Amino acid sequence: MAQVPQTFFDALAVRTWCGLALETLGRAREEIDAINVYPVADGDTGTNLYLTVESAVAAVEAVFAGHAARSGPEGPTLADAARAMAHGALIGARGNSGTILAQLLRGMSQVLAEGGTPQVGGEEAHADGRGLRLALRHAADSARQAVAHPVEGTVLTVASAAADAADAARGAEGDCGTVARAAYEGARAALAATPGQLPVLERAGVVDAGGRGLVAVLGALVETFTGERPREAAATVTVGALRVGAGPASALVSEAGVPGALAAGDPGGSGGPHARVVPGQADGSASGVPAGPAGDSQGLYADARGPRARVEAVEGLATAVGAPRGECADSAAVVDEDGPAFEVIYLLEAEDTAVARLRERLDALGDSLVVVGGDGLWNVHVHVDDAGAAVEAGIEAGRPYRIRITHFGAGDVHTTGAERPVRERAQRAVVAVVPGEGLAGLYTEAGATTVLARPGEPPASGELVQAVRRAHAREVVLLPNDAELRHTAAAAAEQARTEGIRVALIPTRSAVQGIAALAVHEPERRFDEDVVSMTSAAGATRYAEVTVAERQAWTMAGICQTGDVLGLIDGDVAVIGSDVTATAETVLDRMLAAGGEMVTLVLGDEAPGTIAEHLEGRVREGYLAVDTVVYRGGRQGAVLLIGVE
Repeated sequence: MAQVPQTFFDALAVRTWCGLALETLGRAREEIDAINVYPVADGDTGTNLYLTVESAVAAVEAVFAGHAARSGPEGPTLADAARAMAHGALIGARGNSGTILAQLLRGMSQVLAEGGTPQVGGEEAHADGRGLRLALRHAADSARQAVAHPVEGTVLTVASAAADAADAARGAEGDCGTVARAAYEGARAALAATPGQLPVLERAGVVDAGGRGLVAVLGALVETFTGERPREAAATVTVGALRVGAGPASALVSEAGVPGALAAGDPGGSGGPHARVVPGQADGSASGVPAGPAGDSQGLYADARGPRARVEAVEGLATAVGAPRGECADSAAVVDEDGPAFEVIYLLEAEDTAVARLRERLDALGDSLVVVGGDGLWNVHVHVDDAGAAVEAGIEAGRPYRIRITHFGAGDVHTTGAERPVRERAQRAVVAVVPGEGLAGLYTEAGATTVLARPGEPPASGELVQAVRRAHAREVVLLPNDAELRHTAAAAAEQARTEGIRVALIPTRSAVQGIAALAVHEPERRFDEDVVSMTSAAGATRYAEVTVAERQAWTMAGICQTGDVLGLIDGDVAVIGSDVTATAETVLDRMLAAGGEMVTLVLGDEAPGTIAEHLEGRVREGYLAVDTVVYRGGRQGAVLLIGVE
């Protein structure tokens, strides 16, 4: 990724900005998660923004890779890159703040992608400072229109302030850097004022989390055009005599809630980068109500270590875990005990006229309504009491898919206030992300609390936090089982710790590593000893997967074409073939060349019917004293998962 400052907004500038925004949000993610108190304090905002931008980055990189494969050195146009950025963000948008950010990026792309032809506010758009100014204005306006009932003191306020400040920089028509810096400073000042606009922020001693994330994204825009990283915005504020700092600059709020000027430094005794003022707790700590029971896992390993390989069809599979409560919309509907019982989210293919009718119907059904997108593809988010009616409305409008329905359970702020029955907490539990229904059943039988990761739909940190709470234990071991979930799992662990739960995150990269860790789990051991043992078992397990290429791409093993069978070892493509069984055998031979005592095979629904028997025979004939165990994983994305211990 080029780090040389950009002069104009071209395709390379889009690529650079997206990459820098992802890095910036990666650094600020935990801080933003920690200050997420409005409308629901579910600690997802930073992670959801990160995942949204991560999807935008992937889409932009795919466009560059596609042009390199087809056209050689000639790269994509600004229109290509801008549209890819907007589409990737829309498809990967997580939570309310991520959805609004996707609409902001879409609004910018609508101006930038036209190459100077569209009329916005009576002026032509260009890919220079003038075009950037117009793009920021269109982005802020379109995002505000996407929210049914906007509220000031949120990310919408910050976006509008950024556009206003950019408008004021009319003297630098050809200078993107000057316009970007003006927008950043305007957003930063607006962010500092958010506690004076929303009482819940003032009481918590924090600024708006979504707005803080947008300031980080605009800071990356400044760095793109100037090569300099601007000073970071504050996450926390001073209320009365209490001060909690979270960055090099802190927003100040008087006892009356009137925002003051930005301080140049952080002189206060900070409680750390994630601390915030909690009523009755000046040190920023919080009492927690930890989370579920975990059973003994020894039965799992006793079966797996048997002398003969076998295929286990797991019955009584665990019910797929729905997406948890995510961030609410920036709407006028203040969360209270009589709020709707369900959150409904889905992507929708529909015409503009049908979506206009859909907005009216959903607005009458519930609150926290946000509908973003266009050109036939939309992202819909709403809180309702009748989830079926919300989905039916989507069906009438077009084709809804990736539907997520979450019930705000008893004791949640959205329900009638009935308290959960008090039950004894377990001492220790294991929470694991699993890629298929079969493994979910296997992990559950071994005593773990599971979160199902559907193909193409990785869980958000809020889902993991909810799973930790469901586990209802004082100590929790978290197994993400996917390298791409490292930030999400870290955010969930941090949130759970603020609730008083002792959480250890073992960075498992595959479900087969999680199986190895769960197999040596002993709840009776000291927590640290158990974590060390599980980490050691996971680390001693090499992992691989066999999958089918969805598009042409460069890999470590060469160029693959759509439909090729790929064998990945420890995350890198090692084998490209045309037959699933032959590719799996090659992968297995390479892994066992370094030794091993146990082979674990997890079959996906698309695996050939004879592959397990073939690979079992290969191990039995070619590798003495190596045992094999086979599980059926269900719809897990990969055709086959392989583990070698």
